[in-house]
Amino acid sequence: MKRFLLVPACLVAAIVYALLDADSGVREWLRLRSTLAASTTRIEGLRRGVEALRSEGEALRNDPFATERAIREELELAKPGEIVVRLPSSGGGTPRFP
Repeated sequence: MKRFLLVPACLVAAIVYALLDADSGVREWLRLRSTLAASTTRIEGLRRGVEALRSEGEALRNDPFATERAIREELELAKPGEIVVRLPSSGGGTPRFP
């Protein structure tokens, strides 16, 4: 019975030693894994941003109303008789073309 407990005890000791030993590479592997996960999340966000910009560019090329709206927003213009309502910025920024 004691022999059967010796093997798991040795395995646990080896794992603990590997986690605590700076030269084993386990800490570095865990750090790199965390960095990879963060980078993957950032890449997905950037891909969504690129897709949103492509959609906006397509709308500006093909939709005269979208072009007019973008120009008027950028130059802060209004047609005669229009009332412009400005809301406070949320700080995060919102896309022009949802």
